[in-house]
Amino acid sequence: MKVTYDYKTGKTEIREFTEEELQEMKKINEKIQKQNEIILLKEQLNATDYKIIKASEYSLLNLECEYDIAALHAERQSLRDKINELEAELEV
Repeated sequence: MKVTYDYKTGKTEIREFTEEELQEMKKINEKIQKQNEIILLKEQLNATDYKIIKASEYSLLNLECEYDIAALHAERQSLRDKINELEAELEV
């Protein structure tokens, strides 16, 4: 239900949303969900930054790192790919 108030007449109108309004609300809701998912994915990516820094430091010192760099890279690339996919969908 949609409630509108006309300030000129002082009347309140209660009516059902039109199909167009419902579709617009659905689009907005989907956009917000994608934006929230992007935020969460970026937080996950940021949470592994320290591992990359540590691995780089170890590599520069010719020391063996405790992390599986290939797996870490694959995990981070997967997050970046999903972020890019969602951001592209938002641009449409």
